[in-house]
Amino acid sequence: VQLQASGGGLVQAGGCLRLSCAASRRIGGVRYMAWYRQVPGKERELVASLATGGTTYYADFVKGRFTISRNLASTTSHLQMNSLEPEDTAIYFCNVKTVALQYWGQGTLVTVSS
Repeated sequence: VQLQASGGGLVQAGGCLRLSCAASRRIGGVRYMAWYRQVPGKERELVASLATGGTTYYADFVKGRFTISRNLASTTSHLQMNSLEPEDTAIYFCNVKTVALQYWGQGTLVTVSS
């Protein structure tokens, strides 16, 4: 199974982007769908996650600006990013966790200009 992330690009500060993540086939037993981001030279950090039961988590630095959503039937997730800041510039990775396995997308670059 492969995850394909898309939707990144160049946007001005204050703008918005919508990232999407699609699995090559439906993944059963999903526990969490999440988005991480990584800046070169720094560790990958969790941005937002959505548990199967509907519980969401947002990192403090995106609360109120980003929204995660998902479609379990097709194992897709989205990250709506509003009020983007230059500090949000990073490669964004989607992630799916089941009980036994973890899948990563290839990353999509988000660049926010000031």
